[in-house]
Amino acid sequence: MPERTAGEMLVERLIELGVDTVFGLPGDGINGVIEGLRKHRDRVRFVHVRHEEAAAFAACGYAKYTGRLGVCLATSGPGAIHLLNGLYDAKLDQAPVLAITGMTYHDLVGTLYQQDVNTDYLFQDVAVFNQRVMGPAHVVNLVDLAVRTAIARRGVAHITFPLDIQEWKAGDDDRSEHNVARHSAVPPLLSIRLPEAGQVERAAAAFRGKKRIAILAGHGARGAGDLAEQVAERLAAPIIKPLLGKDVVPDDSPYVTGGVGMLGSRPSQEALAACDALLIVGSSFPYMDYLPRPGQAVVVQIDDDPVRIGLRMPADVGLVGDARATLGALLPTLPENGDRAFLEDAQRGARDWWQLMEERGSQDAVPMKPQVAAWQLGQVLAEDAIVSGDSGTVAIWAAQMLRIRRGQRFSLSGTLASMASGLPYAMAAQVAHPGRQCVAFVGDGGMEMLMAEFATCVQYRLPVKVVVLKNNVLGMIKWEQMVFLGNPQYGVEMTPIDFVKFAEACGGRGFRIEDPKRCREQLAEALATEGPVIVEAVTDPHEPPLPPKVKPAQAAHMAEALARGEPNRERIALTMFRNSLDEAAYPASPFGVLARIVRRLAGARRRRPEVSG
Repeated sequence: MPERTAGEMLVERLIELGVDTVFGLPGDGINGVIEGLRKHRDRVRFVHVRHEEAAAFAACGYAKYTGRLGVCLATSGPGAIHLLNGLYDAKLDQAPVLAITGMTYHDLVGTLYQQDVNTDYLFQDVAVFNQRVMGPAHVVNLVDLAVRTAIARRGVAHITFPLDIQEWKAGDDDRSEHNVARHSAVPPLLSIRLPEAGQVERAAAAFRGKKRIAILAGHGARGAGDLAEQVAERLAAPIIKPLLGKDVVPDDSPYVTGGVGMLGSRPSQEALAACDALLIVGSSFPYMDYLPRPGQAVVVQIDDDPVRIGLRMPADVGLVGDARATLGALLPTLPENGDRAFLEDAQRGARDWWQLMEERGSQDAVPMKPQVAAWQLGQVLAEDAIVSGDSGTVAIWAAQMLRIRRGQRFSLSGTLASMASGLPYAMAAQVAHPGRQCVAFVGDGGMEMLMAEFATCVQYRLPVKVVVLKNNVLGMIKWEQMVFLGNPQYGVEMTPIDFVKFAEACGGRGFRIEDPKRCREQLAEALATEGPVIVEAVTDPHEPPLPPKVKPAQAAHMAEALARGEPNRERIALTMFRNSLDEAAYPASPFGVLARIVRRLAGARRRRPEVSG
């Protein structure tokens, strides 16, 4: 039997550690590892993507949707550089990913040779583990530690491999005196961290006497959704979810009020503005201006990373531990909140909100409103569907309009908020869960960045369904230019692409939706079609992504942008005027001022004590 090369040794060790999928793109700088993958293709699947950025996104999505290590691979120089965006996505969303890259010949590193990039220096900021292979005797120890570190620290581990060393065989390098063979550790052993009992008691005491309690449940609370609901019942507290935590507790839970921030819901924003206590579970939601004011509420925070306790607002009590285990310890000690008025107000607000979302998602105006495509998609998704979002206005429609049910999954590039992640995420989800419906819900701007990955879906027979909102403009940037700065839009329009023809050119199927009355029917047909599918949903580019509440400065900037020569000012103004008329009767709408006054008066009347005459 021929001796194994160092590249083969790396692949074999990954297999022994449980890796079964690698996303990547071959190249001469990584061919020794590719040969190891070829020889072991019956034990590990290599998914050849069209761009290395997609490989890193896919590895991140794989880690998110499985809870296991995601692995990506790229050649030296430009290939390795292309990985970085997807790896930063994994770093910022705390997904365990291993990146393997090639380097030039070990004795030409730093001599300006072809594709000579010091990738170990390059990856210094993105990686929690970052090392260069020095020889075959180095491989096993290095792989073991890289995998353990990525999983334990929920981050990116990086191994870079000079291309000539990949071909060295055991014995080509001398094992050092202290490097004893077969002394490297087994795969990582996960432990569950619990806070001290005294801290748990302090946390419970913090809620005593509080009547307006809210829960902020982020993606760190995944797997603890049922306990979060039990805590919500005991504390009479609404559950508010940052977008990364959208599937932690289902949107149809009686305790959930929706998202938070610009992409959130009105009842969530009102609950945070009025609460006198806040329980934060596994969240580092970045936008502090949406959180309670300093001194407004007592704060208890649960996070298994002590560095994140108090990151966004001071925590009166910090509980460092696993979300599920910590909630399980906290629940029996919590006081029962008998005053349910705050929760009931939030529940009424949530009903109003979903009524408004259904109204927005059922419009029959042409061009079709983007909310219609999002709402109708939510109605026809399978009960165990996995939906991967993207960045831009499409993230707002997904956050507000998709009502994720129990058993469904949702994710996107959260903290990095990178465009182009939706399709690679959906590919990874389909590889990891071949029997489930996997959908990418993306805008045309993000889709065009990595649209070649649809050919990857065709090649590997991944029945991914891609719903593209097509408005031929970078929508979020357009509205940010107007609303944040008061500037007319500039540099955001795109030449139209026929995504149906593109899908067919790649060997898949394509559907076009233009009539909102047929949207639901066509989406259902597309989801039921075998194989990879692109749905081109043609939508109105002048529909503004409204936040739950419009701030005065935002309205002023919009008026300023229209006055300063916005080329589509008449269409935009007309759209907003029609929206204000259509939604005047909905309390949850920014335009529903009169409806909110009536609701408030009715609520006061309900709470007024009866006086006998």
